[in-house]
Amino acid sequence: MNFTLSIKQRQIRQMARQFARAELAPIAKEIDEEGRFPWEAVEKMGPLNFFGMQAPRQYSGAELDSISYCLVIEEISRVCGAMGLTLAVHNSVVVYPLSIFGNDDQKAKFIPPLATGGKIGAFCLTESNAGSDALAIESTAIRDGDSYIVNANKIFVTNGGVADTLIIFTSVNPGDVKKGFSAILVERGSPGFELGLLENNCGMRANPVCSIVLTDCRVPKANLLGQEGDGFKIAMTALDTGRIGIAAQAVGIGQGALDASLKYAKERIQFRVPLARHQAIQMMLADMGTMVEAARLLTLQAAHIRDQGGELAGPSAMAKLFAGRTASKVASMGVQIHGGYGYSKDYPIERYFRDARVTEIYEGTNEIQQIVITRELLKRGED
Repeated sequence: MNFTLSIKQRQIRQMARQFARAELAPIAKEIDEEGRFPWEAVEKMGPLNFFGMQAPRQYSGAELDSISYCLVIEEISRVCGAMGLTLAVHNSVVVYPLSIFGNDDQKAKFIPPLATGGKIGAFCLTESNAGSDALAIESTAIRDGDSYIVNANKIFVTNGGVADTLIIFTSVNPGDVKKGFSAILVERGSPGFELGLLENNCGMRANPVCSIVLTDCRVPKANLLGQEGDGFKIAMTALDTGRIGIAAQAVGIGQGALDASLKYAKERIQFRVPLARHQAIQMMLADMGTMVEAARLLTLQAAHIRDQGGELAGPSAMAKLFAGRTASKVASMGVQIHGGYGYSKDYPIERYFRDARVTEIYEGTNEIQQIVITRELLKRGED
């Protein structure tokens, strides 16, 4: 296998790295503490095509290969996990399924403003009684002439507080949710559309996560994504590719935690020498670096498989599972290296520690990834 990045891929990574250092590093601590979405940085991301990485060129997108996409998400998350999350969700589970399942009219209407960053996308699946069990949704979309009357209460919606275009998963057949499971495009400001309170989350605090409530919301039939009953297929297809983005985000968080720990270990003096001179610390740093690199390779392998049109479910689940665990473990070890200062908000390691944990939960918990992986392994054993 050739692990060498192309010239274009290295240029894209360097562009994302420079942007993150120049525009996000100076405000990362502030926007985390304030729970503020950084519109000033978002406006500068649009011209760089960060919001159109998964969009076709004919709809103002960059149409990047999956490896380049992962490199951008990693570099942004290395500095600010919350903005890496914004981009990953927007691109992977909104723009991508729109480009795959949308008809020509839907693509022409919805993708260009999403691709240029003029509008932000959100993916609305989770409900109070439906998390890992997607088919337990209680949302309904009842046909009424050329419209659907949608009632839904979606929770933990990433980008929810700023989203303009939302993919709402609901059922057009309340008597048989599985048969009626469908995806409908809903625009912010539609009659009956309401934002809930922002979540006061532990990490990713600069991403406005909230609930979305639709009460007798009339949505044109033309906004049905795919066909009635295609919702589960659309959701799983989006999540398979989305997990690569979250894996890349977790790699970035892990790398950021390692960067902060290396810097601290070189500067902090204990027993008259820098911490980095102590063998116990060296062993921790070695393990951290090895885990991050292994997670990166699993993620890039999944991205390569996607670009080759291969079966994605197993590789993307493996990448997300391992990368999420790595981010949490590496950030925890980083806190330990910092000692008491690691528990202080004066150092960035505590933010990486908080941000890392959720990568093991959203877009499929570790346990769901294990189920997917085992299912794929059993299939492989039958071949």
